[in-house]
Amino acid sequence: MKQRLIVSAVWALGAAGVAAASQALIANQSEVVYVSSQMGVQVEGNFGRFEAQIDLDPDRLQTSSVSFAVDTSSVIFPSSDVQKELAKPDWLDTARYPKAEFRSNRIRRLGDGRYEIAGTLTIKGHARDVVFPVSLSRSGATTFATGVMTIKRLDYGVGQGEWGDTSLVADEVQIKFKIAFSGMPSS
Repeated sequence: MKQRLIVSAVWALGAAGVAAASQALIANQSEVVYVSSQMGVQVEGNFGRFEAQIDLDPDRLQTSSVSFAVDTSSVIFPSSDVQKELAKPDWLDTARYPKAEFRSNRIRRLGDGRYEIAGTLTIKGHARDVVFPVSLSRSGATTFATGVMTIKRLDYGVGQGEWGDTSLVADEVQIKFKIAFSGMPSS
């Protein structure tokens, strides 16, 4: 059974939202996680609120689309001090840039429930083209889109000033996502 999806992560990466067309995000079964390296040690956090608009036609990928927005103020990190720091202007600047957004512009089928999604990821007003793989699976009426993409935080102005030193905090950040949604037709 092959299904199609457009998503991100961004990551990704707003409040749990509603999808366009007949697909709807199931926020309590979805997650957006980021993994970075601080002084050589991997650290992981996530975002608590996000929204998606999914307009997906399994037979017409060329007209399908997805947008995904993450509420940057919902950033969660194991250390409360670091979590407070991440909201500041040198990092996510959540007061000025309340959302990080992804908008697809192409979906390509790779086979066996795998797809490649291309689009624009915007963080702190910096827009960059990204391409990442997504795998789809289904459990009952729920479709799950999972994937991982790697971005360079400095391309988006995240971690400025003294935090621009990549020996302290690595430039590469991995964004992992699992997006659950309903309304995907069977193919």
